[in-house]
Order: sequence, then structure tokens, then C-alpha cells
Amino acid sequence: MQDNFGKDKNEVYSQKIRAGKRSYFFDVKMTKGSDYYITITECKKKNTLEGVSFEKHKIFLYKEDVVKFSEALQAAISRLKEELPDFNFERSSTEYQVYEENEKDLNWD
Repeated sequence: MQDNFGKDKNEVYSQKIRAGKRSYFFDVKMTKGSDYYITITECKKKNTLEGVSFEKHKIFLYKEDVVKFSEALQAAISRLKEELPDFNFERSSTEYQVYEENEKDLNWD
């Protein structure tokens, strides 16, 4: 899934995941020196008196840390699955999309 959020010259790949009031962006970018890195951005929509604003948090993941990061993430996911055996972690993206569309009816305030 491609998205133009934060699109710039050095962006090689981008994927957006919507999760309620939050969106997550996984971007592969290239430096001027042709080196690659990943950014993971959480963007949360907030309603303020002035209107809508977005709170962003970003992680930069450099190539030398990718394997360690991936292993730690997989270990954390495995532990989460052990702790929550009744939760269906295998939902399809269409099931999630339906949930996302229906959550507009929920009161989040």
C-alpha cells in the first residue's frame, strides 16, 4: 500500500496502517550517500479547540540494527501471543477494515 504522507525525494518505499485514531507509517528511505534506513512513524489524530492536529512519534532504524530490532519485535509478539491466547492475531485486513469503519460510531472522547 503506497501513501503520499511525508513523501519526499529520498523515500524508497512507504506503507500505511490505519488503527482507529492512529496511523502507522513504515518508510524505507535513502540518504544522500545512498545508504538506507527505516522510519516508523505513529501519527495520532487529536481534536483541539483550534481544530484537528496530529501528534507524531518517529523511530529511525538503521541497517546495522535491523536484525536485532526484528528479533526483539518477534520475541515481544511471541510473548504477547502467549499472554493472550484467546485473542485472534490472525485477523485478515478486511476484517480490520470493517472494524475501523464501524468504530466511527464509537464515542472516543
